Amino acid sequence: MSDSKVQFSDREALFFHSTGRPGKIEIVASKPMATQRDLSLAYSPGVAVPVKAIAADPDTAYDYTAKGNLVAVISNGTAILGLGNLGALASKPVMEGKAVLFKRFADVDSIDLELATEDPEAFINAVALLEPSFGGINLEDIKAPECFIIEQALKERMNIPVMHDDQHGTAIIAAAGLINAAHLTKRALKDMTVVVNGAGAAAIACTELIKSVGVSPDKVLLCDSKGVVYQGRTEGMNQWKSAHATPTTKRTLAEAVEGADVFLGLSVKGALTPDMVKTMAPHPIIFAMANPDPEILPPDAKAVRADAIVATGRSDYPNQVNNVLGFPFIFRGALDVRATGINQEMKIAAAQALAELAREQVPEEVAAAYGGAAPRFGRDYIIPAPFDPRLMEVVPAAVAQAAMDTGVARKPILDMAAYKDSLKARLNPTTSVLTLASETARAHPKRVVFAEAEEEVVLRAAIQFKNLGYGTPVLVGRDDVPDKLRELGVEDPETYELHNSRNSPLIERMVDYLYDRLKRRGTLRREVQAMVNQDRNIFGALLLALGEADAMVTGTTRTYSQTFRPIRRVLDPVEGKKPLGIHLFVGQNTTTFIADTTVTERPSATELADIAEATAAVARRMGHEPRVAFLSYSTFGNPSGNWLETVRGAVSELDARGVSFEYEGEMAPDAALNPSIMKLYPFNRLSAPANVLVMPGLQSANISAKLLRELGRGSMIGPMLVGMEKPVQIATMSSNAAEIMTLALLAAAGIAH
Repeated sequence: MSDSKVQFSDREALFFHSTGRPGKIEIVASKPMATQRDLSLAYSPGVAVPVKAIAADPDTAYDYTAKGNLVAVISNGTAILGLGNLGALASKPVMEGKAVLFKRFADVDSIDLELATEDPEAFINAVALLEPSFGGINLEDIKAPECFIIEQALKERMNIPVMHDDQHGTAIIAAAGLINAAHLTKRALKDMTVVVNGAGAAAIACTELIKSVGVSPDKVLLCDSKGVVYQGRTEGMNQWKSAHATPTTKRTLAEAVEGADVFLGLSVKGALTPDMVKTMAPHPIIFAMANPDPEILPPDAKAVRADAIVATGRSDYPNQVNNVLGFPFIFRGALDVRATGINQEMKIAAAQALAELAREQVPEEVAAAYGGAAPRFGRDYIIPAPFDPRLMEVVPAAVAQAAMDTGVARKPILDMAAYKDSLKARLNPTTSVLTLASETARAHPKRVVFAEAEEEVVLRAAIQFKNLGYGTPVLVGRDDVPDKLRELGVEDPETYELHNSRNSPLIERMVDYLYDRLKRRGTLRREVQAMVNQDRNIFGALLLALGEADAMVTGTTRTYSQTFRPIRRVLDPVEGKKPLGIHLFVGQNTTTFIADTTVTERPSATELADIAEATAAVARRMGHEPRVAFLSYSTFGNPSGNWLETVRGAVSELDARGVSFEYEGEMAPDAALNPSIMKLYPFNRLSAPANVLVMPGLQSANISAKLLRELGRGSMIGPMLVGMEKPVQIATMSSNAAEIMTLALLAAAGIAH
């Protein structure tokens, strides 16, 4: 569903999709391909062995190929988002995006396929022939009524899960919300009168599913653009509408909603008026899900009925009906039991699991997105947040269980508790925390200084920061910055706050403040004046010191140390702590924290212990239970040599402090990260591979981080500067706009402070 707070220019959207490797997905080999032996095993002659095995037993395709975790996202482009029939090729960016969501939320591999046909039979035949390739089929953006014909035919012909998400995704989330709204208003589902406005794919699916979860069929009124779908009506009818026609004398939407308990809208903006809402039953339940603008805005509904429970497809109002709560996890559960299809019972199980999850106490990491005040089950929280990490554990398990209970599972799960643990291990908590940081920033927008606003990469980051609703970018640069913003496609550059360090009205206050700090450190007032006028990092840091901004990001035009030194003239570390730099290497399933990568050149034993404690605290804030390894070229004295005392001393320091996380050292990287090597040291105190790597010195730390950035297959975040009194982040000179914006976001959300 839409996110109305996220805005960006057309140019920025095109830049995002075209920068670097065009598009949003790529194919990556999951096995080594470096040597001739690797290639011989991957292809000829080694590949003949699994070929013969699959020919003898087709089910082994799930063991020897990617089929079991591969979903095809397929469209013909006849109903792209709210844009209409723009053709198969135009739908490709959307289908690629859906593939990305599958991977991000449920670790499901996905490939997009766009079919250049509007003939349902041709479409059906093309997709049906693909069954050997995929473990599941996600149909997308196909117009009604063809989508009904296509989905039904494919479900009958194919022996793998097939689901048209536009229909069933919305229906499942809406059903979950309806279950909880009924619970809150003390209604029985079977007694509620429901009006469904809209008779397209999603509306028909919603109608069918709410009947399946308990709403009485004779209490559901379906409406379309011509009014109520009643028995005996002939105009604008088809077999799918006729299946839900009701014997009633009501003919208009206004007549239908009078006295109704529930309004489910999947139609058009403004279809439900305040006057109509007035006529609904006490405690009306209103799901206004038109995309991108709802049938009625929540404030307008509540202005006439304060007792209403309102949901929309928008993230800027409570109770967002968001399909991402459903489809990734439904396919995850279906794939894991090798289901032959996705039946109604599996959809009901997903809806009920979502409803039950919303009633549970919200964990701290989700509460962070609400400014620390945990949302509680109630009128403004009937649907879980899409970034709730528990979704991955709860929904697939419920779907898998329903598949087993209904006999469509070919590989039943024998240990459900172990399965739930495996689901949690599939995703990296860091990705959830970054999403939470986004929500926190939007809920509590901050003023963030972008200190090098003449640089295009910095301006792009500032534009993204503003357009994504994270706060106000405070630009430090010359007077020509607005012209550069226009060149980047910004239509209203005058709305951006710009400070020129040569003529800002804040200069006198800044000079007074900084001179007071430095006058007993051998610095003359005229030298302070020059610093403020000429050094953007001094000027930007002073904006923080004087309370004119909340956070700062810089670093693209100078080396880290050259950037950090002037900032330290203005800002101090947190009392009793030393600043340090942390790089995060983020993979699909794991995050590794590397420290200190930027500040302390030759740390002592005490400083290494401090670095370990500070980095472990950041790891916990990012959703990980820290396991610290103090790295060295030596593993427990093998080989013996010099330069080990500080590392061993750091371990002793933590022993004395009695910290609450695992730690060990000295260790070479393979002993810290490779389970097979770890087994050689049974006394090792780490219960699993380390996720916090404390380096013995700045050289090894910085070199390792930069090597991983250039050579690693994951994403690198950082360096994150931790321990300063104000949130300041220093990017690297090679940082792109997305990386700078991420640092700004982390600073604004308080994650990296």
